Formats: sequence, structure tokens, C-alpha cells
Amino acid sequence: MILVTLGTQDKNFYRLLDIVQNAIKQGVIKDKVIVQAGYSSDYKSDDMEILNLVSIDKFKKLISECDILITHGGVGSIITGLKENKKIIAVPRLKKYKEHTNDHQVQIVDNFFDAGYILKLDECDKIEDIINRLKNFKPKKYTSNNANFIKKIDIEIEKYLK
Repeated sequence: MILVTLGTQDKNFYRLLDIVQNAIKQGVIKDKVIVQAGYSSDYKSDDMEILNLVSIDKFKKLISECDILITHGGVGSIITGLKENKKIIAVPRLKKYKEHTNDHQVQIVDNFFDAGYILKLDECDKIEDIINRLKNFKPKKYTSNNANFIKKIDIEIEKYLK
């Protein structure tokens, strides 16, 4: 099963749904596709199961059950997929299409891609090429840096309190 997640951004992301829909119609995607669509839940498709916003428990269940995660460039969605060792294709929302207020998702997706965690789908890429690359893609194992980050914050707080 392929899970497509568009996050909770209050803008639609029909562009990504059109890409997936076209890939299904062309036979590039043959798996069942479930979409957590949020503000794009009015998208019409006979080929994808479109869900609105889902609870965090349902979201985690869908991610644990999927074989491939296709997601917007949200850090939460990407990290949740990485923690479940999923193969991820990330597509950043773009300001020029009014999918977001700025292009920060481009930097997020580029950073995860450059580090070897995910594959990315840029505007010039074809989804069939990325799906073919995904077959042999071995994502880097994700490890959280939270403990180190908290330690650094604690040191700064101690300095401030002295």
C-alpha cells in the first residue's frame, strides 16, 4: 500500500494528487493508494481512497502499514516515516502554486535527500523515474539528535542562570 500524506497545512496540494493520479492511470502505480488529504479532501478520484484529517493514532497505523510513503515536505511526516523505516518520496509544497506561504519545504526536502534519508520529487522529475529508483534505494537509518540538542540547551540555560 502507498500512503500519500499532505499534512495539515490549510492550503490544498492538488498538484501532488494529480501526479499520483496520473501515475495510477499510466500503470506506474499499481498498489492501493490511501491519501490523508486534509485540506485537499475534496479531490475526486476513483483510484485513491481519500481521507480527510485523521487522528495521530490512525496516521501512525497507516504509516506502519504502508510500503511507500509519498509526502509533502513537512518535517513531522518525514520523521514519522523514517522512524518506521519507510521508503519515502517527498514533494515540497511551493509558494508559486499557493500551496504554502513560502518555499521552506524545498530546503527541508533537500536536507533529508542530501543526507540520504529520502528520495525527492522535484518539478522537473518524473514520478516513474523516482519510483524506479526507490526499488533499489536503501535509506539511511534515522537516529534522533534530540538528546544532544537538549543537552546543548541545558548548557546554555546554565550559563544564563550563572
